[in-house]
Amino acid sequence: MTVMAKGNSRTLTYRDAGVDIDAGEAVVDLIRPMVVQTRTPRVMGSLGGFAGMFRLDFNEKLFKRNYRDPTLVACTDSVGSKMLVGIAMNRLDTLGIDCVAMSVNDMICCGAEPLFFLDYLAVNKVEPQRAADLIKGIADGCLQAGCALLGGETCELPDVYKAGDFDIVGFGVGVVERKRIIDGANAEVGDVAIALASDGLHSNGFGLARKVLLGEGGFSPDDRPPQLEGRSVGEEMLRPTRIYVKSVLDVLKQYKRKRVVRAMAHITGGGLPGNLPRVLPNGLTVRIKRDSWQVPPIFRLIAKKGPVDSIEMMRVFNMGVGFVMIVAPDFARSIMTRLRKSGQRCWVLGKVRKGGPDVLWA
Repeated sequence: MTVMAKGNSRTLTYRDAGVDIDAGEAVVDLIRPMVVQTRTPRVMGSLGGFAGMFRLDFNEKLFKRNYRDPTLVACTDSVGSKMLVGIAMNRLDTLGIDCVAMSVNDMICCGAEPLFFLDYLAVNKVEPQRAADLIKGIADGCLQAGCALLGGETCELPDVYKAGDFDIVGFGVGVVERKRIIDGANAEVGDVAIALASDGLHSNGFGLARKVLLGEGGFSPDDRPPQLEGRSVGEEMLRPTRIYVKSVLDVLKQYKRKRVVRAMAHITGGGLPGNLPRVLPNGLTVRIKRDSWQVPPIFRLIAKKGPVDSIEMMRVFNMGVGFVMIVAPDFARSIMTRLRKSGQRCWVLGKVRKGGPDVLWA
């Protein structure tokens, strides 16, 4: 039964309140093929149910994982204010990669294999193609990480977000055998810290990066300062976070019996000084060789334009080091060879020494 106020010629709809159900359904139609391509053999059920389902193991003998004591690992994160750069440039298709990367790169630090990922997209107004661009990035990130995009939610909140604004958040789940958990407890003096290169800013420090480059630095996103070697400021800032999952898991699978990987750290907010101490036991630290790598141009530009001093740069940004593996010294060379074969740029960052909790510099 329709209830109509006296004198009104029509009833109110959800669209009148700012929420377009039809647009939401259009998004589902657009993203369906993107989600389907991330499905793994352990995904159960069809797309569009009330919940995603995932088998922890296979029934098929050929693919059975034979978990003995599986431990679930969960991570969540968002893209942060990097999304403001994407909005300014009207380029949203890679931000989803960042969203996935921030969770799965954290997850592998304890040796876990990412299993599935879920996203939450909150917007002022659902614009199907913009939403599809964001979800495409998430699907691309899941493919890079080898996990399934198991589900998600798109929420239209016109009273919360202003026109054109949105937020995107992700949640990932992985698994690791309990006896294979990597927690840094086995780290020893003399272990080697291997750095895996970042692809620029990744998704951290954007409050300072935007203030320096797009604020006081006076650049527009389309400007191409010579320091960036042909890339625009916006292009450089939007380079997606590198996903290290397959390379790291390849190393771990190579050494199933020997515990040669002692600890791992995803270098995010806090930089090397804030993240390396988190994975080492009390009494140990890493002596980093300052001259072991060349800091990428984007960081040198921020430091100069700020100006931002070197200590603050190291505390805020990854400075070109996106991930660190701390390994037994006798295996460092073979691990680096394997990483390079999988497409990673890596080098010896330093060695584990007595000390702490701060990193040391050589």
